[in-house]
Amino acid sequence: MDRKELIKKYIEFFKSKNHKEIQNASLIPENDPTTLFIGSGMETIIPFLLGQKHPQGKRIVN
Repeated sequence: MDRKELIKKYIEFFKSKNHKEIQNASLIPENDPTTLFIGSGMETIIPFLLGQKHPQGKRIVN
């Protein structure tokens, strides 16, 4: 199994559990002077972790 197939299976698993797939984010965050780059991948969804509603719902995968 190569990297692309593994990623595809990972995404498909969560989609089968009613998660919505969201788009990839840039490694350089926009409008956020608190960090110079995305380290864990969580920075782009901080507003949603802090309680704002994500436009695609509560169950998302990337």
